[in-house]
Amino acid sequence: MNGKNVFATLGGVVCVGAIIGVLAPLLQKLGNPGNMGICVACFERDIAGAVGLHRAAVVQYLRPEILGFVLGSLAAALAFREFKPRGGSAPLLRFVLGMMAMIGSLVFLGCPWRALLRLAGGDGNALFGLAGLAFGVWIGTLFFKQGYNLGRTAAQKSSAGLMLPLIMVGLLVLRLVFPPVEGEASSGVLFYSLKGPGAAHAALAISLVIGLGIGFLAQRSRFCTMGALRDLILFRQIHLFSGVVALVAVAFVFNLIFGQFNAGFEGQPVAHTQWFWNFAGMTVAGLAFALAGGCPGRQLFLAGEGDSDAALFALGMIVGAGVSHNFGLASSPGGIGAHGVAAVVVCLLVSLWIGISNCQRA
Repeated sequence: MNGKNVFATLGGVVCVGAIIGVLAPLLQKLGNPGNMGICVACFERDIAGAVGLHRAAVVQYLRPEILGFVLGSLAAALAFREFKPRGGSAPLLRFVLGMMAMIGSLVFLGCPWRALLRLAGGDGNALFGLAGLAFGVWIGTLFFKQGYNLGRTAAQKSSAGLMLPLIMVGLLVLRLVFPPVEGEASSGVLFYSLKGPGAAHAALAISLVIGLGIGFLAQRSRFCTMGALRDLILFRQIHLFSGVVALVAVAFVFNLIFGQFNAGFEGQPVAHTQWFWNFAGMTVAGLAFALAGGCPGRQLFLAGEGDSDAALFALGMIVGAGVSHNFGLASSPGGIGAHGVAAVVVCLLVSLWIGISNCQRA
């Protein structure tokens, strides 16, 4: 299959990374928050707020990009006969890892994709986040060398593989039936931010189409930021990492073109300057992504292919967003949340325990 799949070649991965590097700044230009043209963690957090899992009024919006990622991946998988319903590999652990990943990401204020886009927009704080991400993935590779494994997946019925895509269709229907009402924080069913990052968004149709396109291309190319670091660290392979480099380079150029580049550490959009917690939060997230087998974007694309374990990880992230904001774990531009330090320590210990307990030494 890979021999016939041009997107899975080195040139194809670079092309996909470059396309994302164009579309993310474009989404920002069209209304998405600063340095947040695309952020899987932030957008899933907004979805959690939109359906009432938390009451942080400034981050509530049903982000169409996330729906598009899953449905675009599903379309690609069906078109190329790669839809393979499967699951059963430690589903509860994957759900918990999703929660840990989200909590770590919200301490940093962004997923790996947003860390790259923050860097491309001039935010120096992203350097600490990316260093933490790499450190977390490196810890994960130590477990891989000791035989870390969450167990085999098994073939499942189509209904299992289609469940998350159907949930995304249901959310899209809700968005169409209960659109935002001007000046109202709720449509009666969904919640909508009136100010803050949740109130900044591109038009529904544009966001959805771009999400569908990225989902389709990423499924074909296997684009994954965590996988890029894992392969670079373990095997010295630059195949996926080349796509990451292309994303940053092209996003940097288009941020300059759109007048969105602002170099520095202070005053960056939806970011804080507490460097250690930027590093530590993404260490937790990077380790959780490594142990789960993919970055948050890749988990959505896998779910579109029918992987119910990846779907559980994604749902764990959404629930984790609700926990983060309901219990004061998430950071804000003012700094780490009231209980963010405790959250980082607990999440790191839980992730390490999952890693240690699932090693199968010879």
